Amino acid sequence: MPVFVALDESHETWGIIELQGELKSRAGGKMNSLYIGDLHFGMQSDGVPTLMIGHHIMYGKAVTLDKPWAILEKHRSGNNTEYVTKVIIEKKLVFKSRPKPIIAAVPGN
Repeated sequence: MPVFVALDESHETWGIIELQGELKSRAGGKMNSLYIGDLHFGMQSDGVPTLMIGHHIMYGKAVTLDKPWAILEKHRSGNNTEYVTKVIIEKKLVFKSRPKPIIAAVPGN
């Protein structure tokens, strides 16, 4: 399941998140437009993609795609069909390692 994300604040640079394994919703069903977690990528994380889902954290890496992907939008008018390129995707964020639990420090007695 490719997950498309904006890699900058202007939403001009897009990427794909690649996870090893699968994500399941507790409610079941589709996960379209659901909040999954927090993605930190850029200056605040020293360029290392960091994904936090629930009480788990994963560290990944940014990889350039061998062949860029194009996101197209289909427009129909009468008998004519036109495809407009919305964005070209050249990078993906790969998370290969297993999630690590986030453990809060609890003061001792």
